[in-house]
Amino acid sequence: MSTEFNFDGKIVLITGVGGALGSAVANAFLKAGATVCGSDIVEPNTEDFLLSDPERVDFYRADFSDENDVAGTIDAVVDEHGRLDYLLNIAGTWRGDTPIHETDAATFDFLFDVNLKTMFLASKHAIPHLRASEGAIVSVSARSSLEGGAGDGLYRASKAGVRLLTETIAAENLGSVRANAVMPSVIDTPMNREMMPDADFETWVDPKDIADVLLFLCSDAAAVTSGAAVPVYGEV
Repeated sequence: MSTEFNFDGKIVLITGVGGALGSAVANAFLKAGATVCGSDIVEPNTEDFLLSDPERVDFYRADFSDENDVAGTIDAVVDEHGRLDYLLNIAGTWRGDTPIHETDAATFDFLFDVNLKTMFLASKHAIPHLRASEGAIVSVSARSSLEGGAGDGLYRASKAGVRLLTETIAAENLGSVRANAVMPSVIDTPMNREMMPDADFETWVDPKDIADVLLFLCSDAAAVTSGAAVPVYGEV
C-alpha cells in the first residue's frame, strides 16, 4: 500500500541537506510538492554533497553550530519565502570506538556541536516562525541514545539530548508547534558502508524509508503526535 502526501505551498528547511539522509528527505519533500530550502556546511557540486539535483533546492551555506549563521539563514528563508512551515534537523555525525578515559575533549565538543547544538540553535530561531504557521519540527536522535554502551558514549549522549530537547520543545509549544524525533539504528549510507565494510548491510535502514516517516510526522495525519521519539530501525 502506497501513501502520498501533499505539501504544496509549504516551506521546508532541512539542515544537513547534502548528506545521505538529508538528500533523501529533500527528495521526499520535493516529490510531495514542498518548496525545499536546504542548508549545509558542504557546498553543492562537491564530492561530499550527495543531493543529486541541488538546483531544485534553495541552498544556504551555513554552519548551524554558529548562532549568527543560523539566525541569518532562517531570516533569509522567511524573507524570501514569506513563511516557514517545517524544520527538519538532519545535520549530525558519529564518532566512536574509543572509551571515555581515552576520549579527548575536542571529540566531546565536536559531537555535541554537530548533533545537539545545531538542533538547538535551528529550533530556537525557527520556533517563532513555526508558531505563526502552526508548523512542526522533526529531529534525528538514535536508537543507541536509549542506553549507554561501550565506545561511543559521547555520540549516544548527544543523541539523547536531541530526544530530551524534542520533548521540551513539544511541551513549551503545545497547540502551536509539534516537535518529534526519529531514532534510526544504522542508516545505509556510503559513509557507514565504508566505515563498517564487514557488516550486514541488509539489516540497515534505507534513508528513503526514514524520509517517509518524516513526511508523515510533518503531515496532518500526525496532528495528534508531538513529543514522540519514533523508532525507525525496522524489525531488528
